[in-house]
Amino acid sequence: MPPARELDPASSPLAFFGAELREHRTRAGLSQDQLAEKLSYSLSLVCAVELAKRTPSRDFAERADDVLETGGELSRLWPLVRQSAYPAWFRPWLDIEQTARTLQTWQPLLVPGLLQTEEYAREIFRREPAATAEQAEEAVTARMTRQAILHRPDPPMYWVVLDEWVVRRPVGSAATTRAQLRALQESAELPNVTIQIVPMDAQAVPGLTGAFVIAKVPGEPDLVYLESAGEGYVTDRPQDVESIARRYDVIRSLALPVQSSLDLLQKMEATI
Repeated sequence: MPPARELDPASSPLAFFGAELREHRTRAGLSQDQLAEKLSYSLSLVCAVELAKRTPSRDFAERADDVLETGGELSRLWPLVRQSAYPAWFRPWLDIEQTARTLQTWQPLLVPGLLQTEEYAREIFRREPAATAEQAEEAVTARMTRQAILHRPDPPMYWVVLDEWVVRRPVGSAATTRAQLRALQESAELPNVTIQIVPMDAQAVPGLTGAFVIAKVPGEPDLVYLESAGEGYVTDRPQDVESIARRYDVIRSLALPVQSSLDLLQKMEATI
């Protein structure tokens, strides 16, 4: 483990957070092990956060503020740290996602990030070309943190349409795939989450061009996030939004009813 002096606080928001955490911990007279115990987090995570090798969750920042009596300093830094964990092209979508009242998504290849299990996400990120184990773990942590919007007191309505191949495609071990199918069913029990599946024999040609998400934000025009290989982009151009909205309506018209979709998920889980 490199010594503390090798961490440059100015190198990134994550490095600044790590340096501030270490400074407050030192002032409090706590070792990393003692802080980990008080936070109910692992020693390895505390060490990794201080070395800017892991992105902390909001819960981690809030607990650290309480234990170290920082006056909320780490929680105020957390939004900057959170954004730094994502590629630049995705960051504009984070604020949109946070303020949206409705999110409508079509996913022809993978379970959407907001509904992925930790192991499912880990399998995806660790198989990225040239991805290091640390980069994969940081991406997993960031993705799990995003999912909090579905469980907050005022969550957005989340309408998810999946191609059947998404739930049939194995990702990782059988246990990982089975757990993801179970997680989808549990997510569908939330009052703000609806999941439908387009059967694989449907002529879902409009959806073969790629995944997308439509966000409805109060007081603003609808926005669309379009995914492509390795990156994506956000647009609010009326013609683009209208085109994607029409495409979504057509795709959803091909989907199974909600209960039939959940029955299919349950059947798939039972056969793995």
